[in-house]
Amino acid sequence: MKTREIIKDIHYVGVNDRTTVKFEEQWPLPYGVSYNSYIVKGVEKTALIDTVKIDAVNSYLEKIGGEKIDYLIVNHMEPDHSGSIPEVAKLWPDMKIICNAIAAGMIKGFCHVDDDSRFLIVKDGDEVDLGGLTLKFFMTPMVHWPETMMTYVPERKTIFSGDGFGTFGALNGGIIDDEMDTDIYFKEMYRYYSNIVGKYGKSVMMALNKLKPLEIEYICPTHGPVWHKKLNEVVDITRRLASYESEPGVVIVYGSMYGNTTEAVEQIADYLCDAGEKKIIVHNAAHSEMSDMISDAFRYDTLIVGSCVYSMRLFPPVETFLNAMETREIKNKTFGAFGSFSWANGVAEKKFLEFSERLKLPIAATFSFKHAMNDGTAHNPREFAEQILEARKNNL
Repeated sequence: MKTREIIKDIHYVGVNDRTTVKFEEQWPLPYGVSYNSYIVKGVEKTALIDTVKIDAVNSYLEKIGGEKIDYLIVNHMEPDHSGSIPEVAKLWPDMKIICNAIAAGMIKGFCHVDDDSRFLIVKDGDEVDLGGLTLKFFMTPMVHWPETMMTYVPERKTIFSGDGFGTFGALNGGIIDDEMDTDIYFKEMYRYYSNIVGKYGKSVMMALNKLKPLEIEYICPTHGPVWHKKLNEVVDITRRLASYESEPGVVIVYGSMYGNTTEAVEQIADYLCDAGEKKIIVHNAAHSEMSDMISDAFRYDTLIVGSCVYSMRLFPPVETFLNAMETREIKNKTFGAFGSFSWANGVAEKKFLEFSERLKLPIAATFSFKHAMNDGTAHNPREFAEQILEARKNNL
């Protein structure tokens, strides 16, 4: 990708990654990912905003070319953005690294840049003058590491948001949203937020409130498109996710060894459809990507989990999914759970109740059955579906 001017004096110098299979070694990247970096050129000084993963450092430095970099702004220290700091620091030995105190410690630890004279430590609201352009810094801790901050250029109404407002997906030619079809990026935004940032909704809301008074026409994140035309939509999605607001829809996540739990799932889905529910997403936890299950559960307002009993516990992929939900402190869901067993009666109900109590997520409906569905249990899926829909109506 060539260097692109986003707006006068602000240029894109990021790179694409189309070879990494899983982000953070966990989350699939079917469309790749971009590592975004930017140059801000004042009359007197030039600043580089964030760097890229070390794997791409050669093409990255070629893209920067002969620019003299006076300042490196470090908004976020995760290695996909900080990995090239040592090379950048070597190339421009007089360059000052602008960051907060927490990030400075991380740079010393991760990048072995130890000379204190190289750092300019900033706090919330501090400014640096580039000559005609100002860099103003806002601390946004836990979006999604403790050192994260954002950098604002008021003269260009542009904010460099780090991982905030980011998304999976490499950039396919275009850089700014009005140059491209953004459908895939919006889908990937839900997955990116829920997989990576989801636990920190309170911190994200604090950041959004801090940015609210600013005039912003361009959001430049470290992953995905630069947001301009669809900026308000992106901010609204982020606000809803951060406040755990959900869209209408039912997500069913289940585990079944020999098909008996599956049979109950199919009947529940049928009854939900008969009742008029159109958005029903079913995940077999043994086969679906954890990334997609987390994203869907985060996005939609109703979560149903079903599991057979396995070695006196829930089926392991189901238990792993519930652990992921607990890690993200999922809230504001209509939650139902059911189980099947061969001899360990009550195990599934006990485990689901423990999960429910830890998350303060009441169980709206539940049932269990032994061995396989039969005439005596045939009514359970229908009654369960009815109870879920009634509870959902009451939660609206």
